Amino acid sequence: MFRGIRPLLRGSTYTGALFAYCGALASLPLLPLAALPALAWPSAPTGVRLALTVLVWSVLIGLIGLARTTRRVLIACARRMLGVPLPDPVRRGADAPAEGPDSATGAGADHWRTPLWLLSQVALGWTGAQSGVLLLAAGLLLPGGWAGAEAGLSVRGWSLRPESGWQSWAAAGCCLLFAALSCLAVTGALRWLAPRLLGPSSAERLARAAERERSLAERNRLAHELHDSIGHTLTATTIQAAVAGEVLGADPAAARAALRGIEESARTALEDLDYVLGMLREERVGAAPTRTLADLPGLFDGVRQAGAVVEPELSGDFTRVRGTLSRAAYRIVQEGLTNALRHGAGGPIRVTVTATPELVSLGVVNRCAPGARPVPDAFPTSGHGLPGLAERVRLLHGEFEAGREGPEHWRLGVRLPLRLPS
Repeated sequence: MFRGIRPLLRGSTYTGALFAYCGALASLPLLPLAALPALAWPSAPTGVRLALTVLVWSVLIGLIGLARTTRRVLIACARRMLGVPLPDPVRRGADAPAEGPDSATGAGADHWRTPLWLLSQVALGWTGAQSGVLLLAAGLLLPGGWAGAEAGLSVRGWSLRPESGWQSWAAAGCCLLFAALSCLAVTGALRWLAPRLLGPSSAERLARAAERERSLAERNRLAHELHDSIGHTLTATTIQAAVAGEVLGADPAAARAALRGIEESARTALEDLDYVLGMLREERVGAAPTRTLADLPGLFDGVRQAGAVVEPELSGDFTRVRGTLSRAAYRIVQEGLTNALRHGAGGPIRVTVTATPELVSLGVVNRCAPGARPVPDAFPTSGHGLPGLAERVRLLHGEFEAGREGPEHWRLGVRLPLRLPS
C-alpha cells in the first residue's frame, strides 16, 4: 500500500504538474489575440466562435514552438521539473550529416514535435489546473465546520452535500486524494511525452552517432601516433644509452653523440606526448607535430646514433605526396625501423622509398632474428605494432605485406596510392 502512494509523496510529482500549469498560464497572453477573429464575426453561433478561438489559439501556440530557442528552454525546464534525462539539441552546422532520400519527411515530422509538445503541455495544464483547483476547493470547503451547517459544493448543476460531519470529512479527504492523483496523472503524461517530443530527433541521433565515430577515429589515430612515436623513441634511446655506457671511457666523443641523440629523441617524444595528452583532455593545444617524408633523413640519423647501419634508397618527387599520406608514410617507415631495432638480428637496415605519380612504395629490410615466423595474412582490427600498421595501411586503401625475404631477412613492404579509388 505504501508503495502505491509513494509517488503522491514525492515533490517531483507536484513540480511536474506545476510545469504544466505554467505552460497553461504562459498561453493566456495569446488568448485576446486568438479571440479577434471571433469578435470580427459576431453573427456566427457561439459554438462556432468558441471553436474558432480555440483553433487560432492553438495555431499561435504552435508557432511559438517552431523557434529553436523555445525547444532549448523547454528541454532545460523538463529536465529540471520533470526529472527526465533529455540531451541538449544538436546545433545544426557544417558537420551535420548528409540528408538521405527520406530526410524531408523525417525533418518535417521532427520540425513539428516541439509545437505538439507545447499544445499537449497547455492542454494538460488547463485540464489539470481546473480539476485540481475544483477538487482542492471541495476538500477545503466540504467539512461543515469550515463552511457552515449547510456545507456543500455545486458545479454546473452537480452538487455534493454530505449529511453528517464524518461524511463531510470523508468526502473532503477523497477530493484531496483525487486532486493529488490529478497532479500525478498530469506529471506522468508529460514524462511519457517528453522523450518522444523533446528527445533527440532522428537527425540529432545521426549527428551524435557521427560525432562519436569521429571522436573514436581521432582517439584511435592518436593512439597510433603515440605508439609509433614513443615506441620508436624508447627503442632508440635504450640502444643509445647502452652504446653510451659501453664507449664512455674509450670514446667520450661517441658517448657524447649518443647522449645528444637521446636528448633530441626525448624532446621529440615529449612534443608528441604533450599534443596527444592535450587532445585526450580536450584542451586547446597547438598544431600537431607534423613529420613527413621530408623528415626521413633526421629519422635515419637518429637510428644511426643508436648504432644501427641504415642504407636508404630514396627516389621520386616527394612533393607529389599530400600531407596526410606523407605523414602516414613517415610513421610507417618509423615503425619499420623500430621493429628492425627491436627484433632484428643486427646488420644493415635497407630502407627504400619510391614516389611515382600513382603511388608511394615503402620497404624496410633487415636481418631476421632467430625464431621469427611469417606474419599471418589476416590481422586483427586493432592493436599495436604490425597489426596497427596493417590497419593504418588499409584505411589509406594501400597494400601491406610483412614476412621473410629469403632465409635470413625480414621485409616490410607497403604500397600507398596517391589517389583514392573512385
